[in-house]
Amino acid sequence: MSNPTHSDPDNPTKLAQYCSEVEAAAIIATLAENGIQSNSTGSFTTGFQAEAPGDVTVVVKQSDLAHALAVLSDLGTTKRDIDWNSVDVGEPEA
Repeated sequence: MSNPTHSDPDNPTKLAQYCSEVEAAAIIATLAENGIQSNSTGSFTTGFQAEAPGDVTVVVKQSDLAHALAVLSDLGTTKRDIDWNSVDVGEPEA
């Protein structure tokens, strides 16, 4: 018999929700680079019309949740530290 006060560290736990599969895939790749296994759910509903919007949920093991949240936090800091004035985006199309 299992003890309800002790949860399984391998239970899937929601990390975050995103509006597109592309966003979720980028987060999943970043988590993998940091040794965190994750996957997504809900990707079949993201292509529906605006009347029925869907989200993609990124899921991690419960035991990885704190580490995954730290990776997301660091990712947010890293994105803000980019000096976009120094990024060469190429020439505009004619």
